[in-house]
Amino acid sequence: MPATEHALVNATVLGWARKRAGLSIVALAAKMNAGAEKLEKWESGEERPTFAQAQKFATITAVPFGYLFLDKPPQEDFPLPDLRTVGGARFSAPSAELQDVVRDVLAKQDWYLEYLKEADDAQKKAFVGKFTTSAAVQSVVADMKRTLKTSDKPSDLFSELATAAEAAGVLVMRSGIVGTNTRRPLRVDDFRGFAIADPLAPVVFINSADAPSARLFTLVHELAHLWIGSSGVSEVGPVTQRREEIFCNEVAAEFLVPEAEFLQAWKRGVEWRFNLRLSARFQVSPLVIARRALTIGLIDHEQYRVFYSEEIGKSKSGKSGGGDFYLNAAVRNSRLLSRAVVNEALSGRMLLRDAGRLLGVPPNKLAEYEKRIFR
Repeated sequence: MPATEHALVNATVLGWARKRAGLSIVALAAKMNAGAEKLEKWESGEERPTFAQAQKFATITAVPFGYLFLDKPPQEDFPLPDLRTVGGARFSAPSAELQDVVRDVLAKQDWYLEYLKEADDAQKKAFVGKFTTSAAVQSVVADMKRTLKTSDKPSDLFSELATAAEAAGVLVMRSGIVGTNTRRPLRVDDFRGFAIADPLAPVVFINSADAPSARLFTLVHELAHLWIGSSGVSEVGPVTQRREEIFCNEVAAEFLVPEAEFLQAWKRGVEWRFNLRLSARFQVSPLVIARRALTIGLIDHEQYRVFYSEEIGKSKSGKSGGGDFYLNAAVRNSRLLSRAVVNEALSGRMLLRDAGRLLGVPPNKLAEYEKRIFR
């Protein structure tokens, strides 16, 4: 086929794909190494791209190549409740990255559910949906702490909580990119995490593109969603009008920094930032202390917003990916899911190809994966 032959793509679908990817015509043109005027002609139908150009367009916008030939843009229903708001108003439509991450996580959860049923181990987790938002925050926190048995002074509370949650049957997944694609980073201003409150295979996902000082609060917030049986993509900021988000914020704050002890330790009559040194006492970051002060009303939203921006600016590396391949894969997929998939593959009950595709690990590296992570 001649390289100059043009692809009979649908101009309307081209525009839909570009907008879905959150790209302006100018930004897309730069990635395509093409003029913005040419892309405008493609979207108006005046001209068509070559097959090579259409394939590059599909890759950059992260849509299947075949979509470009559809009669109309596909209807993409977001599979989770969207709990995000900004200033009380509905958040913008889920980004392509968020949609793809949610679908990837749901596919993994579906496999795990089937695995549990075939292994005759599909037992309901008693803590999922055990409470409602009408419950006392302290009651929910007490039950979470009974279930998630952690030491009094852990050296790394985030890791210990994630491990404890998986021991309780929660798939804890963390990533700052879509799948294994380092060219598709997740944005913190898009979402910080989400929860799937399935009684058999509950899931929490943490956007690890966020600063380490913010992830701990998000983890406990998402776990609180499981305790009230609420699935969805969580609020991205401290200001929300959704009852379940307010409640999960309160639970996370009480879990990490109990109010009675906090009020006793908080020194009044001094500049509020002086109290951030309480982070050492409660074994949390200064950001969590500031968040607790906000929930109690010791500081206002503007003070918290300014401090949050400062902390994120100091602690974020601005990088995604890198590091140990096997450790990253275990964190991305959850150790619980990884162990199940690898065991099925190495025992011959699952094709290595299928296991590799599900985990994003080359099939020829699965044995090494099992050795590095689980021995």
